[in-house]
Amino acid sequence: MGTKQTIWDPLRRKEVALTPEERVRQWFISVLLNDMKVPAHMMMSEVGMKLGDKQWRADILVYDRRQKPLAVVECKRPDVSLDNKVLDQTVRYNMVLDVSYVIITNGKSTYMMRLSEGGVQMLDKVPQYEEMLAL
Repeated sequence: MGTKQTIWDPLRRKEVALTPEERVRQWFISVLLNDMKVPAHMMMSEVGMKLGDKQWRADILVYDRRQKPLAVVECKRPDVSLDNKVLDQTVRYNMVLDVSYVIITNGKSTYMMRLSEGGVQMLDKVPQYEEMLAL
């Protein structure tokens, strides 16, 4: 019997099983912390929500200073293509969350979108947390 590999999740503050999807999630948490300068206390991972009669889990939620969801991140294993099905899943989450930013990643490709009444704008650079708050 081999022991399962684990990784420290700084948001859940515990060791979690190191699955391919978890590896992507932890990598993107480090992007949020280090590149986008999101304070750790403004994020949660594995956030449960209910839409209709179904339970869903958002991989990562980023909150604004009023504790309102600002961005939702959907992480997939590296071998999962980021197609319309993944985007539809994330848009479903947004029916509950009403965020301004949607991010999908499989660790190889990452797509960031800003949502507004004018529609969806694909972002070509990673916004800083302060920039996301300003819009």
